Amino acid sequence: MVDVVTDIEIRQPRAVVAAFAANPENAPAWYANIKTVSWETPPPVALGSKVAFTAEFLGKTLDYVYEFTELDPGRKLVMRTAQGPFPMQTTYTWADAGGSSTRMTLRNTGTPAGFSAVAALVMAPMMRRAMRKDLAKLKSLLEAG
Repeated sequence: MVDVVTDIEIRQPRAVVAAFAANPENAPAWYANIKTVSWETPPPVALGSKVAFTAEFLGKTLDYVYEFTELDPGRKLVMRTAQGPFPMQTTYTWADAGGSSTRMTLRNTGTPAGFSAVAALVMAPMMRRAMRKDLAKLKSLLEAG
């Protein structure tokens, strides 16, 4: 199993950070690997919503659909995909960090199958680096206004 967690403090109120990060249409702006997003169910995000993503990772194009399985607006969002060689669950949590800042935590967990199981040992550090860069980009975007 791969379980990667990273977090960052963003100098914006929790409502601002959560609203931006929870909107899948904003993902290409702050996720380096996500290239396109398309709704499979009508927006906005709700329990059961499905969104298709196209990403590039390790030189490969990956197409996958996330289903939103938990939603506590402004506090927590969980989305999960079951297809492909590396089923993944992504969790966002947001907490007040003092003043008007927010602590955002990003967690990706998954259980790779087949060859991906061997690659999991290499993937976790790569995922951690990518996730840190993505959160830094989100921080930069939101703090710039």
